[in-house]
Amino acid sequence: MRPMPPGGPSPRDISTREDIEVLVGAFYRRAFDDAELGPIFVDVARLPERLDEHLPRIVDFWESVLLKTHAYPGGAFWPHQQLHERSPLTAAHFARWVDLWTATVEEHFAGPVATSAVVSAQRFAGAFHRRLAGGSGLAIGDRPTSG
Repeated sequence: MRPMPPGGPSPRDISTREDIEVLVGAFYRRAFDDAELGPIFVDVARLPERLDEHLPRIVDFWESVLLKTHAYPGGAFWPHQQLHERSPLTAAHFARWVDLWTATVEEHFAGPVATSAVVSAQRFAGAFHRRLAGGSGLAIGDRPTSG
């Protein structure tokens, strides 16, 4: 996590569902506007049209992961599989997702649960990409080279 500027307020850790709602909402606003992920989130997944339905499920997911509430009843991979079938998700997409998620976490929170949010996102992104790529492909920390 990045240090806060001297004299600035110290962000607190993620501790409530409301904190996760803030985090997820801020992340989606950032992702919708992103040049690389925006087209997937907006044009392919059409999330802005379904945001009222989608956000509570994503908050349930992260609440289950971070606060151990078991609020999310299903698996998170299947929707990504469906999306991948419509528009292939690459290692670069997952890396960018992790970058945006990390920046959003660090902008709003600091502490062990916030760190867990970043580490968990890295793990999920790596696992999802490996499954979508049939068990092969770049690790999330690797950047594809052009050439």
